[in-house]
Amino acid sequence: MFFRIVFCIFLLLIVSGCNIGPKITEYEVIYNGHNEQKQAESTQNHKNYTIAVIPKVSGIPYFNAVEEGVKEAGKDLGINVLYSGSLIADWKQQEAIINGYIEQKVDLIAISANDPEKLGTVLKEARKQGIRVITWDSDTNSHFRELFINMVDPEMVGRHIMDTLSSRVNEKGSFAIITGSSDAANLNEWINWMKVQQKEYYPNMKLVDIVETDDDPKKAYSASKNLLNKHPEINGIIGSSSVGPPAAAQAVKDINKSGEITVVGLSTPNLMREYIKDGSAQVVTLWSPKKLGYLTVSIAKELLDGQEISDNQYISNIGNVRVKEDTVIMGQPIDFTKENIDQYDF
Repeated sequence: MFFRIVFCIFLLLIVSGCNIGPKITEYEVIYNGHNEQKQAESTQNHKNYTIAVIPKVSGIPYFNAVEEGVKEAGKDLGINVLYSGSLIADWKQQEAIINGYIEQKVDLIAISANDPEKLGTVLKEARKQGIRVITWDSDTNSHFRELFINMVDPEMVGRHIMDTLSSRVNEKGSFAIITGSSDAANLNEWINWMKVQQKEYYPNMKLVDIVETDDDPKKAYSASKNLLNKHPEINGIIGSSSVGPPAAAQAVKDINKSGEITVVGLSTPNLMREYIKDGSAQVVTLWSPKKLGYLTVSIAKELLDGQEISDNQYISNIGNVRVKEDTVIMGQPIDFTKENIDQYDF
């Protein structure tokens, strides 16, 4: 009973967009985007900086929105930004892109990594050539970069996604997870916390399968159909990357089980609007990917200016960020439901 009360308080605060002050639950919201402060003015001349931003994959709405933020920040801050990714989530293709940026002698590479270890050699070579390296969205081994820009606290988001499913299936039944790449560090950490939350609080729920999609929408839909055929008893599906929930919702809709099988997870409002409204998905959670792109370039510029990123530092157009050791955390997630999804356009 206590946990249910805590969950309800947390969810209401997220949906309403209210700030949360001192820690009142285990779900500490660690971002205050409305605590306005004046950002420190840099005296450095950064007009010649070139910052290369590499997504895990290109051509999907989530990373398209990131690109918008990257370009907007480049324009606002007066620096040259490059943005390119592979068509599939593949670390070898990222390695080739990084080698190209090394040849171009960019000032900083910011990458959302498809593998935490295998990109190490090329990232070390970039640093050897004097190129600064940071990660965003999906981290590498910390030996290969200076800092990691995370969207949210991974424990908080993993536990929360598990809660959104359990609350809609009366805390019982079996469920599956549709993920992106099995090598993506962020996805694996979120899934780990989903498992922890299920074991700690939902003993009458059972995780029966985890399937990979490599962040490919077609592969995600095929995986969803196979999942429903293999496990006809499941009453819930979690999509842990942005292509998972829409694929699962479409598959559920195609077998006329909208509302019987609950679909939740991490995705964008524009990808999920139709499914949320027709009941083939119940709720999705995310942050602003555009803000993530803007923040990545802003932090990169600060580093190139020789500035240190401090806890609770105000970043223009973002708000106050938190810093935990070598990780910068952008903010809190938002739940998108039938009631509020039309308020968002990304």
